[in-house]
Amino acid sequence: MKNKVILLSLTCATLLSATTIKSIEYKDVNKLSPQVLAETIDMKVGDKLDENKLNEAVVKFYKYGYFEDVEVLNNDGNLLFKFKENPSVASVDIKGYKTRSEDIDNIKNIIKFKKGSMYTEKRVKEAENKLLSILESEGFINSVVETEIETIGENAKKVTFYVNKGDEIIINKAKYHGADKLSQSEFDEVTANKEKEFASWWFGQNTGELKLEQLKYDARRINDLYFEKGYLDADVKEPFLDVDFASNQAKLDFFVKEGEKYTTTDIKIFLDPSIVDPATIYPELKLKINKTFNIKKLRQDQEYIKTQVANQGYAFADVKFDLKKNEAEHKVDVVFSVVPGKKVYINDVKISGNTRTLDRVIRRDVYLAPGDLYNMSDFKDSTNKLKRSRFFEDVQIEEKRISDDKMDIVVKVTEAPTGSIMLGGGYGSYDKFMVNGSISDSNIFGSGLALSLSADLSKRTSRYELSLKNPAIRDSDYNGEAEIHATDYELRRSKYDSDVKSKGFSVGAGKEIIRDTYAGAKYGFDSISESYTYKDNTVPTNKRFTDQDYINSSITPYLNFDNTDDFYFPREGWRSNVSAEYAGVGGDSKYIKPSASVKYFYSLEDLTDLDWILRLKSQARVLIDNGQINQGDSLYLGGPKTLRGYKSYAFPNNESGEKTDPYKKLWANQAEISFPLVPSAKMRWGAFYDYGMIGQNSFSEISRSGTGLLLEWVSPMGPLQLIFARPIGDKPGDETSSFEFSFGASF
Repeated sequence: MKNKVILLSLTCATLLSATTIKSIEYKDVNKLSPQVLAETIDMKVGDKLDENKLNEAVVKFYKYGYFEDVEVLNNDGNLLFKFKENPSVASVDIKGYKTRSEDIDNIKNIIKFKKGSMYTEKRVKEAENKLLSILESEGFINSVVETEIETIGENAKKVTFYVNKGDEIIINKAKYHGADKLSQSEFDEVTANKEKEFASWWFGQNTGELKLEQLKYDARRINDLYFEKGYLDADVKEPFLDVDFASNQAKLDFFVKEGEKYTTTDIKIFLDPSIVDPATIYPELKLKINKTFNIKKLRQDQEYIKTQVANQGYAFADVKFDLKKNEAEHKVDVVFSVVPGKKVYINDVKISGNTRTLDRVIRRDVYLAPGDLYNMSDFKDSTNKLKRSRFFEDVQIEEKRISDDKMDIVVKVTEAPTGSIMLGGGYGSYDKFMVNGSISDSNIFGSGLALSLSADLSKRTSRYELSLKNPAIRDSDYNGEAEIHATDYELRRSKYDSDVKSKGFSVGAGKEIIRDTYAGAKYGFDSISESYTYKDNTVPTNKRFTDQDYINSSITPYLNFDNTDDFYFPREGWRSNVSAEYAGVGGDSKYIKPSASVKYFYSLEDLTDLDWILRLKSQARVLIDNGQINQGDSLYLGGPKTLRGYKSYAFPNNESGEKTDPYKKLWANQAEISFPLVPSAKMRWGAFYDYGMIGQNSFSEISRSGTGLLLEWVSPMGPLQLIFARPIGDKPGDETSSFEFSFGASF
């Protein structure tokens, strides 16, 4: 600031003799354009020299934050501005705090100090103080932040912040005074600050780490929990924190007034029926008359009413609710009042957070465009579709109000790693030692194209595959895919072995005909070789399987539907498929193989208040003889995809070793309940029950069941499932399996 004062004084002195500006020159300035420079001084050649404007301009230059020094020289009306620019920040690193690059980038945004920023000592000090503030809010005391500055080139700095997080405060005791009707475990599900549990190092256990910035919200969370349970008179005071700095341990005391449960006795909706008839809304409400009041369900009903109104274009509709309590009888009436406002149109769609994925790839999955009438269902469907793309860890779409009848749609994404190099292996009871590897990228160059090269090798099977998929050709409703593959799998029976080798390719194209519904067709070509080796001479020669080579050339029209809200762990929605493979487009095999499958996902949170997910799956296939069916065309039952508790290709199990007709009818059903294990690591566990049927002439010739537990994890390399199964109703000779793992696939 001292330099500024001196410069301003010099400026005033030099201007006394000048009256008219003859020329203006700027030296050593790169951070501002000529237009901005001219606008800042607000004078031009030919103007009278105004020392007040010139002084104001110098002050403005300093306020930009780009300049360490500004010098103004006046030579008989010829003005020369000489600048000394602040260095730029070439790189920023934060050591000793976070390990994930995404977390470090987030910290840089919070402290407002990152690559490209202007370097000043003041800004460095502000960043240090901000880091200390963040550490304190996370429960660390006596933290230290030191900074190392390295000069790079003439006008750039490398800044490294070294963080010593200090000591962490641990909550060793949490008490909830006055809480009799709800338990501490229920409070732990909603609060950020919790009592340290035994074996706190284990997954899912409370570590007791103090989160100071969340402390003021915990009382509100507990209060809200009581409202969810119907306790409308509940009152939870802000907690009292007692810290022993000698041991870095703390005690936390909440003071609770519970009251009694309330019952919902009446629900009314005041809404103009010309917009939406309230009579169509009442049956869909989650709050029910003569049932316990639940504030969470009320908010869901509030959102549902707003959605129905907003689907008519009234984006800024205001849905208010009023609770009329009868405290003596502990009953409550709910009244919704709706003020629709004006119809709203989209002004612009703005996208941020994508450093790799192209804007157009995101924009094509957003159902609202500039000029469209607002529709809340379109708004929500856009979020779900972007989540199903697998390109993003998180998707947030916000509404930014411009006026009473205009808004911007702001799409904020957090990109997920889409490329991977994977090498792994394992051991299975059937395949023995297994090795698998892949190189893949589901979002090449941010274009949305998916390319994958994979190999799976074991003692019994091998598969090589190269595939390319385009979910939106030229950003249209059309999609396409191509694949080449080679497969070799062996089946070991008691009386014979079979070896089936296949090489081929497939190409396909489809189109989104209506929202979330795709129609298309695939063409497949495979050259197949079957060989059989008999170990038992008791099987008559004329009844043995014979070696054969044949071509399978087929076309498969299909119809797919998917409106789920996530790719890996959907909590709601349907996935269904109907197809009919027609073999006989050239080649040797001649058959028709219709198939249908449906998957249903339903969150049980509304019923249980817990993050439980119900998953149901049913699939049916039929093989119709249209001239020639080869043994390799047969349907098979068993394995993770159809019937857990039994090996892949377990049925049909041909113990006689005699040639039989292929199995032509299959029906498999799977039911799962999934529970959270380590949500932050995208890890869950679940229980399942499978029931499957297969036969030559009817579905029920062979029927089996299986049950068990599973562990699922969306790892950095992809989704992994560990399956611990037990067969039900198995018979002697059945090929059962107690453990399976599945990589790269979901339910």
